[in-house]
Amino acid sequence: MSTEPIRVGVLFSDNDAVSPSETAHLKGTLFAIQEINEAGGLDGREIVPIQYDPHASAGHYRVLAERLIIRDNVNVIFGCFMSHTRKAVIPVIEKWNRLLFYPTLYEGFEHSNNVIYTGPAPNQNSVQLAEFMTSNFGARVYIVGSDYIFPYESNRIMTDLIQQRTDGAKVGERYVPLDATEKDFVDIIADIKAERPDFIFSTVVGNPTQYLYHAYAQAGLNPKEMPIGSLSTSEAEIAQMGGEAAAGHFTSAPYFQSIGTQNNRRCLESFRSRFGGGIQPNQTWEAAYVQVHLFANAFRQTGTDVIDALMPALLGSEFEAPQGRVRIDPSNHHTCLYPRIGQANANGQFTIVREARRPVSPDPYLVTHSLGDWTAKLDK
Repeated sequence: MSTEPIRVGVLFSDNDAVSPSETAHLKGTLFAIQEINEAGGLDGREIVPIQYDPHASAGHYRVLAERLIIRDNVNVIFGCFMSHTRKAVIPVIEKWNRLLFYPTLYEGFEHSNNVIYTGPAPNQNSVQLAEFMTSNFGARVYIVGSDYIFPYESNRIMTDLIQQRTDGAKVGERYVPLDATEKDFVDIIADIKAERPDFIFSTVVGNPTQYLYHAYAQAGLNPKEMPIGSLSTSEAEIAQMGGEAAAGHFTSAPYFQSIGTQNNRRCLESFRSRFGGGIQPNQTWEAAYVQVHLFANAFRQTGTDVIDALMPALLGSEFEAPQGRVRIDPSNHHTCLYPRIGQANANGQFTIVREARRPVSPDPYLVTHSLGDWTAKLDK
């Protein structure tokens, strides 16, 4: 039996425009690897991460993915945050028949035989957010997003969901650069005040998120009357902006730190004992952590990281994640997850105001979803 280390690729950016969540990805991945190694590794073999920082550049992601495969002889890569970086890497892993684990919420409408998607598809976050916000605040929405693939496609989906209601209307849609600053939100907030939507849908990501929420607060807008609903504002972004700026607004995600299970509390305590309090665990952190364990369990079954042997063990596999027991759907390589709505509070955490009691099957092409899709049947 081999005792050689198992080399895996790790491709996440650090200290860039999207650093809060992408750094959480990185630390969640390294945390899981440490945890597995300290428990004896995989059949006695250590997992060794080969880590590169692509600095949020799609071109760097593509080049470094090929370097991991050709020079570093890696079969499995954990990586990518923004959608354009994933789309840059997929042709490389398909060309060389390697495996990418992708842990980010994304816009859906994609499938690759060489990818396992562990973040939520639109029917596991957008559908629930649309139902919650329109039921509680109204169906007139103003959309604000960052200028790249995920926000454009997620905003199109939200528009379609809102317009399923007879009173649904999009009253504005604006985009800001990935390196946006305070000044980029001045005119947007002024327009929001003029249009008076029922709620704001934000797909602003990374560092600029704080500036949207600060501009909202400085304008005297009230989240009790016109809240922000987001897919991408997490504990990591709230740590940047401060709890007071975020309080009262909503996020749709399968994971929040405030989930009250023993498994989640144990995981958070273990993470903080290793990495301290500087990194805020969030939904991307949890997905990154979970997918390493899914890989590890499949490796234990097969004794290999070669995709053709590993994939049958991955598809249909389950893991007791901090959010609940998750499962990889064999039909589309996405993951069965637990949609939740959290309301941010002044302590920098989320109060969970609604949650699915059983996992919702992924529907990345939005074929069978409904606006109230909280209890979709989990096929086994």
